[in-house]
Amino acid sequence: MTEFIFIFQDVILPVFILLAIGFILHLKFQLDLGTLAKLNIYFLVPGFIFVRLYETTIDGQLFLYVFGFFVLLVVTLFIVAVIIAKWLKITDGKRTTFTNSAMFFNSGNYGVPVNDLVFRSDPYAMSIQVLVLTLQNIFLFSYGIFTLRAARDGKWKAALGYFRMPVLYAMLAGVMLNIWQVPIPDPIWTSASYIADSMVALALVTLGAQVARMKFIKGLASVYASIALRLVGGPIIAYVIIAFAFRLEGVLAQALLIASAMPTSVNSAVIAEEYNNHPDLAAQTVLYSTVVSMLTVTATVYVAQHIF
Repeated sequence: MTEFIFIFQDVILPVFILLAIGFILHLKFQLDLGTLAKLNIYFLVPGFIFVRLYETTIDGQLFLYVFGFFVLLVVTLFIVAVIIAKWLKITDGKRTTFTNSAMFFNSGNYGVPVNDLVFRSDPYAMSIQVLVLTLQNIFLFSYGIFTLRAARDGKWKAALGYFRMPVLYAMLAGVMLNIWQVPIPDPIWTSASYIADSMVALALVTLGAQVARMKFIKGLASVYASIALRLVGGPIIAYVIIAFAFRLEGVLAQALLIASAMPTSVNSAVIAEEYNNHPDLAAQTVLYSTVVSMLTVTATVYVAQHIF
């Protein structure tokens, strides 16, 4: 019960405060959601990814474990999501939003504080979470945007469009400057840090504004199925990979299992808004999965601590 209260107070409550601020601001001022989405995708997210990749120290063996786990988890989630989408007769752009909601999880503003709370600021555990966060952002802003653009513009235009995205070059710059240990002048680094630090807040405010605009639909099977796959199916699949495919133990196993239990990524709703691909469905999925995760993440933390 104590862990439940801590997770709610330190993680869930701050998230919902920012959501509420976005909700209230949109009701009062009718915010331009397209502009907010562009600020996220073309300005804040590239800055966030650049800073995180530049300042992260990556151990080679740890990276291989996390990378292998991440690929197996995402591929399995995609296959299961496609099967469920066919069963529920979800088609076209709506199916893309559905599969994305299962594969993209909130490793940043949700996963990082949960990791910090559970492992009491252990640098090794946090390095695992940062790697998962980095891979999630790379995947979301490459494959995620490609699939949404492909549903609207076709695969060829989507592929060309991705090379116009600043996220790609932010990733490359962060990795290269990190590897080559190129010093960044203080004024530039300070500006980049300000941009990175503001990403979480504006992403959640954007989601809150989306929630204020949307019309809630009861009995939406695709939302319920997505939540079940993300919050329950994700940790189950992760456990099989950790325990049987890689046979991991200790902090590494615990951190990966807990990372897999996070709710749907806020940025999946942001890119759905930018590319007008069922943004209300995406926002509802993010909101509901975040609420339900209060219970499922707590349960996953408890299980992780007792089986590994």
